[in-house]
Amino acid sequence: MDLNFTPEELAFRAEIRAWVAENLPKDISHKVHNALRLSKDDLQRWAKILGKKGWHGWAWPKEFGGPGWNVIQRHLFEEECALAGAPRVVPFGPVMVAPVIMAFGSPEQQKRHLPGIMSGEVWWSQGYSEPGSGSDLASVKTRAERRGDYYIVNGQKAWTTLGQYGDWIFCLVRTSNEGKPQTGISFLLIDMKSPGITVRPVITLDGEHEVNEVFFDDVEVPVDNLVGEENKGWTYAKYLLAHERTNIADVNRAKRELERLKRIAKAENVYDDRRFRDEIAKLEVDIVALEMMVLRVISAEKSGKQSLDVAGLLKIRGSEIQQRYSELMMQAAGPYSLPFIHEAMEAGWQGDHVGAAHCAPLASTYFNMRKTTIYGGSNEVQRNIVSQVVLG
Repeated sequence: MDLNFTPEELAFRAEIRAWVAENLPKDISHKVHNALRLSKDDLQRWAKILGKKGWHGWAWPKEFGGPGWNVIQRHLFEEECALAGAPRVVPFGPVMVAPVIMAFGSPEQQKRHLPGIMSGEVWWSQGYSEPGSGSDLASVKTRAERRGDYYIVNGQKAWTTLGQYGDWIFCLVRTSNEGKPQTGISFLLIDMKSPGITVRPVITLDGEHEVNEVFFDDVEVPVDNLVGEENKGWTYAKYLLAHERTNIADVNRAKRELERLKRIAKAENVYDDRRFRDEIAKLEVDIVALEMMVLRVISAEKSGKQSLDVAGLLKIRGSEIQQRYSELMMQAAGPYSLPFIHEAMEAGWQGDHVGAAHCAPLASTYFNMRKTTIYGGSNEVQRNIVSQVVLG
């Protein structure tokens, strides 16, 4: 197994690096490198820049308007974007629902939805979790009852990330109570401007409005918005979750944040502390190990070999690493890792006033990262899946 890049792949990396350096807005990269709040405009501005190049769907095949890159090229693109300080592409459209529409959607659905996703114009949200259905996703209760040419949807979704911006939402809904819970679930595409949809904010511990509750009260959804077959949504959901869990691992962001951790440690004069350096070294070893795991999967795909189903394992290790680097940043900054007090930031004193602007968002990042081992399927459940699928 050769994990080295070919001269052609290195030339491709250089091309991507040059394009990103020229086209990534400096104000956005500054925010990313310093973990400052990204607005909807920031996220969508970068999405549209990528869209004009045909790269917002960087993993898409040519037949659906993508660049048709192989798995190595996709990895190098993601790495260069992350290291340059590009924001993570909001995954719900291009990374999650788009592959489902490509694989299982009708030609009409593909024609209607894929162009808006690629251009970055249309914002998608994910409607999976419910108040009583998170890791046990098969227990969803949001109901879709067929009435003529429409489904009437009633229920509630929880933890809908950035749902306040959503134009469309893809939802798992229950269309049958017969048989096993998994067999009665369908996959619906719902226009969030439909009457009967209410989005209620959930303010998280870090003070941010990132997640929401979404309520459906007799929402009419055209039957044409059903993806694939009725009661086969569980199959499509598993297909999507494999993309989500691999995306959560995000080894490229971990590499970027490792360098940020070192900058903070040096600024706070703890980089030369031997015990603290040991913790940084252990984290760096784990990031390299995660990268090697990703490259092994990529190498297997490139050679046409059947790689192990390690999406869950990537999710476990990646999410734990994200928590560890946020913890070490907090330890490095000590009392300067203040809560993200928006009024203080807007007044101009928090951070710059005390000479520690690099520390201001650390508490916010730390609190936010507590969720990573839960969403996308809790790590406890993922370990069970890995033990069954990989170890047998």
